[in-house]
Amino acid sequence: MGAPFTWPVRVYWEDTDAGGIVFYANYLKFFERARTEWLRHLGLGQQALRDEVGGMFVVSETQVQYHRPARLDDLLLVTARVREAGRASLTIEQRALLQPPLAGEAPLLLCEGTIRIGWVDAQSLRPQRIPAQVASALQGPA
Repeated sequence: MGAPFTWPVRVYWEDTDAGGIVFYANYLKFFERARTEWLRHLGLGQQALRDEVGGMFVVSETQVQYHRPARLDDLLLVTARVREAGRASLTIEQRALLQPPLAGEAPLLLCEGTIRIGWVDAQSLRPQRIPAQVASALQGPA
């Protein structure tokens, strides 16, 4: 479904564990940041969705596979791309890649996974069909 949206993430001290590598659960935070910025890029700010449309996306399922560790000060490229779009949910394919230090080198895959997000009513938290204007924006760039 097109090229993935890419968001840079720097690894900070707070992201690492006692071994000096990124704590495994923090990749989910990195994925969340990239999805949030992807939605913002599409004109779908999450607070605006709540306030103006009355709904929001919530995570209902995750699957993550770890390949290599990231370390303090690494610059990651975190991607988001729609793998599957349903009437009330999206499955987003995401990757965390290590930005190579030299231009022309390919980024190194560190972690990849899928995140399923569902659309819910902001008040009741009950699942609903993704509104037409939101679904239309999701088909936009990236």
